[in-house]
Amino acid sequence: MKKLYALLLFFTSFLGVQAQILNPVSWKTSVEKKSETEFVITFNATIEPEWHMFSQFTPDGGSLPTVFTFKNAKGNYQLVGKTVESPYKKVYSDVFEIDEYLFENKAQFKQTVKVTNPKSNSVKVFVEYQVCKESCIQQDKTFDIKLPVAVAEETKTEKEVKKDSVQKDTNKIIAVPLITKENRPASIDEVKNPATEKKSGNSKSLWSIFILAFIGGFAALLMPCIFPMIPMTVSFFTKQSKTKSEGIRNAVIYGLSIIAIYVILGSIITAVFGAEALNELSTSVWFNLIFFGLLVVFALSFLGAFEIVLPSSWATKLDSQADKGGIIGIIFMALALAVVSFSCTGPIVGTLLVESASKGGIAPIVGMLGFSLAIALPFMLFAMFPGWLNSLPKSGGWLNTVKVSLGFLELAFAFKFLSNADLVLQKHWLERELFIAIWIAIFGAWALYLFGRYMLPHDYEKADKIGVGRLSMAIIVTTFTFYMIPGLWGAPLKILSGLTPPSTYSEIPNGLGGTTNNDKSALPEHAHYGPHGIITFDDYETGLAYAKQVNKPVLLDFTGDACANCRKMEDNAWSNPEVLSILKEKLVVISLVCDRKIELPKEQQYVSKTTGKEVVTIGNKWSDLQITRYKSNSQPLYVILDNEGNDLSEPIAYTSDIQEYKTWLENGIKNFK
Repeated sequence: MKKLYALLLFFTSFLGVQAQILNPVSWKTSVEKKSETEFVITFNATIEPEWHMFSQFTPDGGSLPTVFTFKNAKGNYQLVGKTVESPYKKVYSDVFEIDEYLFENKAQFKQTVKVTNPKSNSVKVFVEYQVCKESCIQQDKTFDIKLPVAVAEETKTEKEVKKDSVQKDTNKIIAVPLITKENRPASIDEVKNPATEKKSGNSKSLWSIFILAFIGGFAALLMPCIFPMIPMTVSFFTKQSKTKSEGIRNAVIYGLSIIAIYVILGSIITAVFGAEALNELSTSVWFNLIFFGLLVVFALSFLGAFEIVLPSSWATKLDSQADKGGIIGIIFMALALAVVSFSCTGPIVGTLLVESASKGGIAPIVGMLGFSLAIALPFMLFAMFPGWLNSLPKSGGWLNTVKVSLGFLELAFAFKFLSNADLVLQKHWLERELFIAIWIAIFGAWALYLFGRYMLPHDYEKADKIGVGRLSMAIIVTTFTFYMIPGLWGAPLKILSGLTPPSTYSEIPNGLGGTTNNDKSALPEHAHYGPHGIITFDDYETGLAYAKQVNKPVLLDFTGDACANCRKMEDNAWSNPEVLSILKEKLVVISLVCDRKIELPKEQQYVSKTTGKEVVTIGNKWSDLQITRYKSNSQPLYVILDNEGNDLSEPIAYTSDIQEYKTWLENGIKNFK
């Protein structure tokens, strides 16, 4: 009776999910002739509303990039440059804790080819991509593009050639391989248009850069080499100007000159490296290692190990030009400020340029605008209202305390870049626990310094008592230090989300209550501990055999390594105590990863009867099983089976309703009983 019920349910399920074969992207191609041998092939992708696909350059560790493979190039044609794509949108992923680059509504890719074999007029292109909404789909498309090359065998009219070159979309699905730094396409200048930064995540990213830079500018004002210059400079303008209005005008010109100097610096950085090149650097191992070293040097300078100064002759020459007076003299005064204060502002400016460079686009310009605005405003405002000078605190040892505090922040921030390099290389040298331990040590040392427990080289004398401001800062830093300590044992530390390595990049991937704390001797053969310590199989037949052995139903989980909503289900639904109890005690979990690029043994490779595609990887195998059996190509997808492999429930996909998911699990188990 149970088998009859299961069979009936399977056919009902089959009919119910028949429409789940999704194909949210349609493609068209066209060919433009540049010369007798060079052609530009354009791939236009139309993406259904609410869906998005990913750029070729989306960082590793997140969703899967779009990959173009040109098949028959050898001896027939050469690729001229890289595949260029239309502007993408940058959006921060809370799941993968990185910025992802994606397309919505439409995307365009262009590739120039040069024909080297006049008898060949065909370009075969294989495109792999991932497209996501509430679920993610790995797809591919094969194009056989005809070029209008004048060869003897060519008898088609221009109209026929154009018709051949426009390919209609077909529904072909395959698991997309994970792109590593070795096989990822190189950077291109035309990938990103700064105009797209006005949208969504990019706009927020630029605003965050501006605000951080503005705060950095105020921090620079409190440095020992800038703060004392405020009353001196303002007094100069008020005394040398014939009228109050002239003094105000000169101070405004001085402030605008400061802004111009730093904005020009940001513009030079962007122009020299290129907006997209800066963006690509953010995931470069060498970029992250070099700037780790730079920030350590900046930090040591602030802590008092040495001073970073520009040649004194520069300041002397600028001062002599400033003495000439007039607008030119004021501009040179602003340049002199930048040079003289470099020992204090250099590390801050360097750090801001590093951070803004990692965002790419016009971020360095925006960062320098925020920084210089914060420095220029006080000079202008105090010149307008000289009486405010009386409210300024006197210079003293507190200025060095501010400088040292920034040194500790620089040192902590440096390890973020070292962590980025380690994550890209996947060396596991700087895992989450070690990173947090380093930050605890840095912030703990900072707290002890603020409490006056030791001195550094540029401190005037040991403080017998500390002020209220320093005490308040010491309490905040100490609190933050204690907050980080549970992170050594797996606490999420949400305040540090995006700064620390992800919890999966850890010695204890799920905390002390997670995988490494479970008794591995209790694991069934070929099983492993999955999310939240759930015993999991990654092979269908092996998991089913174990379910029959223990007489339990099966949760069949079609998932993906780069599937954001799969992680959301595991983090939110599977972590629920009631759901977790069901998964651990009442079900055998089989997780089939549909995008995993591990090649099957040759004897296990085959051609799918459903899609006509070659199944060569483990990901291909499980994706083909999902498509063939459940007529669905999106992950996550969950099904309850009995231990003979018969369906006991209709499949369910991603849901944010934990109670709905729990009820679905319970109904499947009830059907088994």
